Amino acid sequence: MDPQSAQLQQAQLAMALGPDPSHFETLISHLMSSSNELRSQAESLFNLAKQTDPNSLSLKLAHLLHGCPHVELRAMSAILLRKLLTRDDSYIYPRLTPHTQSSLKSILLTSIQREEAKTITKKLCDTVSELASGILPDNGWPELLPFMFQCVSSDAPKLQEAAFLIFAQLAQYIGDSLTPYIKELHGVFLQCLSSSKNPDVKIAALNAVINFIQCLSNSSDRDRFQDLLPVMMHTLTEALNNGNEATAQEALELLIELAGTEPRFLRRQLVEVVGSMLQIAEAESLEEGTRHLAIEFVITLAEARERAPGMMRKLPQFISRLFAILMKMLLDIEDDPIWHSAESEDEDAGESSNYSVGQECLDRLSISLGGNTIIPVASEQLPAYLAAPEWEKHHAALIAIAQIAEGCSKVMIKNLERVVSMVLSSFQDPHPRVRWAAINAVGQLSTDLGPDLQEQYHQQVLPALAGAMDDFQNPRVQAHAASAILNFSENCTAAILMPYLDGIVSKLLVLLQNGKQMVQEGALTALASVADSSQEQFQKYYDAVMPYLKNILVNATDKSNRMLRAKAMECISLVGMAVGKEKFRDDAIQVMDVLMALQRSQLETDDPTTSYMLQAWARLCKCLGQDFLPYMKVVMPPLLQSAQLKPDVTITSADSDNDIDESDDEGMETITLGDKRIGIKTSVLEEKATACNMLCCYADELKEGFFPWIEQVAPTLVPLLKFYFHEDVRKAAVSAMPELLRSAKLAVERGLAQGHNETYVKQLSDYIIPALVEAIPKEPDTEICASMLDALNECLQISGPLLDENQVRSIVKEIKQVITASSSRKRERAERAKAEDFDAEEGELLKEENEAEEEVFEQVGEILGTMVKTFKASFLPFFDELSSYLTPMWGKDKTAEERRIAICIFDDVAEQCRETALKYYDTYLPFLLEACNDENPDVRQAAVYGLGVCAEFGSSVFKPLVGEALSRLNVVIRDPNALQPDNVMAYDNAVSALGKICQYHRDSIDSSQVVPAWLNCLPIKGDVIEAKVVHDMLCSMVERSDRELLGPNNQYLPKIITVFAEVLCGKDLATEQTANRMISLLRQLQQTLPPSALASTWSSLQPQQQLALQSILSS
Repeated sequence: MDPQSAQLQQAQLAMALGPDPSHFETLISHLMSSSNELRSQAESLFNLAKQTDPNSLSLKLAHLLHGCPHVELRAMSAILLRKLLTRDDSYIYPRLTPHTQSSLKSILLTSIQREEAKTITKKLCDTVSELASGILPDNGWPELLPFMFQCVSSDAPKLQEAAFLIFAQLAQYIGDSLTPYIKELHGVFLQCLSSSKNPDVKIAALNAVINFIQCLSNSSDRDRFQDLLPVMMHTLTEALNNGNEATAQEALELLIELAGTEPRFLRRQLVEVVGSMLQIAEAESLEEGTRHLAIEFVITLAEARERAPGMMRKLPQFISRLFAILMKMLLDIEDDPIWHSAESEDEDAGESSNYSVGQECLDRLSISLGGNTIIPVASEQLPAYLAAPEWEKHHAALIAIAQIAEGCSKVMIKNLERVVSMVLSSFQDPHPRVRWAAINAVGQLSTDLGPDLQEQYHQQVLPALAGAMDDFQNPRVQAHAASAILNFSENCTAAILMPYLDGIVSKLLVLLQNGKQMVQEGALTALASVADSSQEQFQKYYDAVMPYLKNILVNATDKSNRMLRAKAMECISLVGMAVGKEKFRDDAIQVMDVLMALQRSQLETDDPTTSYMLQAWARLCKCLGQDFLPYMKVVMPPLLQSAQLKPDVTITSADSDNDIDESDDEGMETITLGDKRIGIKTSVLEEKATACNMLCCYADELKEGFFPWIEQVAPTLVPLLKFYFHEDVRKAAVSAMPELLRSAKLAVERGLAQGHNETYVKQLSDYIIPALVEAIPKEPDTEICASMLDALNECLQISGPLLDENQVRSIVKEIKQVITASSSRKRERAERAKAEDFDAEEGELLKEENEAEEEVFEQVGEILGTMVKTFKASFLPFFDELSSYLTPMWGKDKTAEERRIAICIFDDVAEQCRETALKYYDTYLPFLLEACNDENPDVRQAAVYGLGVCAEFGSSVFKPLVGEALSRLNVVIRDPNALQPDNVMAYDNAVSALGKICQYHRDSIDSSQVVPAWLNCLPIKGDVIEAKVVHDMLCSMVERSDRELLGPNNQYLPKIITVFAEVLCGKDLATEQTANRMISLLRQLQQTLPPSALASTWSSLQPQQQLALQSILSS
């Protein structure tokens, strides 16, 4: 800014902050101006005042708030003051003089007393709360709480309401500062809720109570408020009795918040509270909005699993009432003629908001309470609906079956016969909407109860769907039957589909030529899915199907046909992948020409073609492999553009009146974070996720051929490891990391890296690995966290040797964090298991959550294994740092999987670091020996494998333990069930360990007993990796004519020949080199053994072994 303008601005500022208040009022009104120029001038002046004279500015705002006659200026000054007093970049309070600070505080409090306009009082309360939350904890506003208690006990409703508004916010921001006043607050809340006549005051008090209960961390403190629950509920019922539904709805929203965050607070009076809510939900005289909120309250309680596990399952009579209410809501549907015309947009024609709420809540209720609670209720209520004459009742029952399937899947699978027959009998119903609902249920059940449904009922379900595709009078029913074929085949093997393919494909081809676009689209999706499930079996239909598909792709060019063309693309690419490159190649070239032309044309932003095209290109690449490379320069630019889309986000304050209007844009999803409401456009996120997935596909498929694109793709995807708006975007970015590194490494190794060398791989690795490491502890989803660890492990396998010490240190640091976070999540779950209502179903769910946790620890074990293999002994200082995190995992209180992983980590260290790892034997060998006889076969396998490693590399340190090791191995080997499928891996590894003891510690054992006992266990066939080791060892012992192995007078030779024969005739039981050595040993034995001995050995072999050996030895 030039000196002249700066001078002018200073002069304007002096006027605005001068004695004449009108100048300051003008400045504030300009801040609200619709003229951009006026507004931006006022903003720069205001910011200058904030920097140079915060004292005058804040006092001017306060006086304006106190005495200005214009409501909008008072409102604006309350907002501006609040912003200045918010603890962020513009926080000015610490810069104010003590005099200004105290004036400001007293003006704010007198303004609350004087202000008449309700909207401004609310804003004032926000400002006071904001300031208090910063200074009250350090006793910076001793007058505030006495003032609030005074307001509450005054007889002015507006002051009472203001005090409660401030209490509510302070409880949220700095609840600890209010806890010392718990007794006084309890009295104040009780007094107001039981005797105030003013509904606004009651709602404000209710809000304050609920926030205060939530801020109490101690359950006995919360219990002191139990006696308020009846008067809290009375606020709601009183509002309803007075016909004041707006107040009732506010009360319900507050109680829903309490149900979600502190459900156990309601536990002692659960019967009364839930009973009242169901009464509201049943009262048809009330507004729908009120009834829906009462239902939301009960569902929220059912969903509060983490905080009150099992609590709602203890109230079966209520579940039955709620189910009946939801079923009744499903009857609120009309037979709208538009539905029958089958234009795709009108699928929900005739459905009311009651219907939608009923549908959504049945789904949520069954997911939260599970099948054991819901199925008995459904079995009791649905038959009457199915037997009634009205179509609406049949329809409701079928919709309900579809909605509860996900949550009740385990129980429904046990009663499949009954479920399937209930649904299939409705395929013949006279009303098309009922038939549609039956098909809809089959589709949903195929997804939720698959693959059991497909395996057991294909002969009933597929013919029924095929029949429904012939319903030419009702195109919507036909289209839905085709869509259900998609659901059915997604969970289905080619073998099940095979006998039905002729009929299904020919019907779908008929539908493809139907005049209704919706039917054609359904047929395309079904064909695509059937091809995808039947793979090369689809080849026989290819010549019949492909011309139709290409015809749609080329000719469906109208705007109204965009979706049809998009689905044709999807179908062609899936059919191509199913039948393979040879069959598809010629058509593929034509199809890609059409796609290239489409890509060059300017598609509209809402055209579904874009997203479908991204996926079709990637499938074509998977089908054609390296032949696809010439097309990459066409495919990549738009794909990168989609992957780089910025999320379309709108942020408003959560309590603002200009809510993001969800109704005017279907594609908006809103989430509330703190005091902000965030709206996100979902279509943008979905396109971005698709694009990121496709980038990952190309890197995976093209390997080194993808190299030219890494420069652009890496900086696009790496930042998306922390893209918290959409988990599919993160998942795709995670999967791509190792693919990019692998592509670069292969390109450098094969000389295709455009002149780059290993330095390039190191740079890429230095970019990718630290980003992954940093994203892991911040990842909120346990499953994605496990995928990130898995991706990190793959990256380390590719470029581990290029890491420097600091990078290794940071990986180890994150591993510690991951283990700690995982342990604390498990501790929280263990706490949940102590809850009073915890039951078997909660136990099941807990087990599933803990299994996801084990996946995380397994990946940690894999990473440590990779690091040990890569860095050998130089990794040991880091291993020492981690030992305090890993040793607890050997404990008896840990799960079998945790113990197994901990043992595997030690096995890796012992095997890779050999003599430098001997110092750990004292600590770990006692654990290892004990684990050899663990009841879990996977733990046994890891432990006996470790014993073998220690026998091989442990030299004198292992020697004193040989006796105990033998007896532990003996228990595993002699177990009568040792060769059962579950146990055979542990058995094979025990045999291998026994062999190593024979080889490396012969002087410490009774070899004339132990060596023949080992030979008797051979060959081993379960663990092919160990089999190769063991059979090679046997070969070496025979080659050096091991005395104990051959036995007195070579008496064990026949057994040795039998073992060789079994190994040579078996699959993959020896390396090629070992097999050749065995063959030459057998040839020598043919020459040296007396014919009688040879003949008796030969006769002990099975006939096919004799033949195989003869042909091997004679060749």
